[in-house]
Amino acid sequence: MGQTAHVSAVVWTAAGSLAAWLWLLLCQGFFWRTDVRLPPSRDPGTWPSVCVVVPARDEAAVLPASLPSLLAQEYPGRAEVFLVDDGSSDGTGELARELARRSGGLPLTVGSPGEPPAGWTGKLWAVRHGIGLARARDPEYLLLTDADIAHAPDSLRRLVAVARTGGYDVVSQMARLRVESLWERLVVPAFVYFFAQLYPFRRIGKDGTRTAAAAGGCVLLRAAAAERARIPDAIRHAVIDDVALARAVKRRGGRVWLGLADRVDSVRPYPRLHDLWRMVARSAYAQLRHSPVVLAGTVAGLTLVYLVPPVAVIAGAGTGSPVAAVLGGAAWLVMTGTYLPMLRYYRQPLWLAPLLPFTAFLYLLMTVDSAVQHHRGRGAAWKGRTYARPDAVPDEG
Repeated sequence: MGQTAHVSAVVWTAAGSLAAWLWLLLCQGFFWRTDVRLPPSRDPGTWPSVCVVVPARDEAAVLPASLPSLLAQEYPGRAEVFLVDDGSSDGTGELARELARRSGGLPLTVGSPGEPPAGWTGKLWAVRHGIGLARARDPEYLLLTDADIAHAPDSLRRLVAVARTGGYDVVSQMARLRVESLWERLVVPAFVYFFAQLYPFRRIGKDGTRTAAAAGGCVLLRAAAAERARIPDAIRHAVIDDVALARAVKRRGGRVWLGLADRVDSVRPYPRLHDLWRMVARSAYAQLRHSPVVLAGTVAGLTLVYLVPPVAVIAGAGTGSPVAAVLGGAAWLVMTGTYLPMLRYYRQPLWLAPLLPFTAFLYLLMTVDSAVQHHRGRGAAWKGRTYARPDAVPDEG
């Protein structure tokens, strides 16, 4: 009797996992497709002015591979770059000036905002300072980009053309992250896959939908929309600042577009599992709004969707339950199929797709660790700073 009940539980759990995967496949905005790229556009009659804002803290290792690409932008209108040195200890600001002297191209201004006041993340305090410097130029658009992002020479031109053609207030591209080490191959494509599952790109670009997100490495923002949405002041404590920015703009009636990049690349290496773990864990619990209840639901959801299929196959084979094995295998097959397009986008071997349950288990552990570190007072820590949860700081009116 006990054995029968056990088999029945495995069967029903595997059936639930398969049902979840069929729903994700067909009803979650076709998140698994990777063909959401910059839409067709036409050149505007007059190119608007653009200011590029680059917050940078201890980025001397990556600046030589990224900053010259910004300075070399082939943009027909007026454009200049503002790099904000956020208290670096490695000579980031001076290196930026030296790279500009060597490279030429767009004008570069290096500023320093000082330490952020209580309630501000360091990055958003630096962005605020950069936007303040840019306001003197009265730009129509702001390009917010990270210090580790390298842009193709026509990147700015294409972003502006898409924004003008589509009437978008935000045009953001998910930069192609570096994938070279073994751990990068296992974790990085899945990171983007999971992000797209949470924020399906097709829904973001549709008018009338609540789904909003951006990718902080490359965000073209209409200056007027930034002012309406009080960017960055309204999101000053946000650890996941790109999503918060898109939500703030969309709440004010702005139009947002997000897709995968073809020629915008992150040059930051994450060679070890430890490096990737820190990247994910620093913001995972913030993504769950620091809620133990949401954390428990997330762990249960990840277990049902990603871990049950292989367990059901093994348990079904071990208990002589072909139904459990077939249901688990079917769920695993759907999961594998939805992951293949992302592996192709990252030019990775397709045999990595069946390993997604293992990667999802790593993400589950990272998420739990993020919550543990938060409750120990070490949550949302990055580059020597630890940030409080948003409701621990006073809000502005």
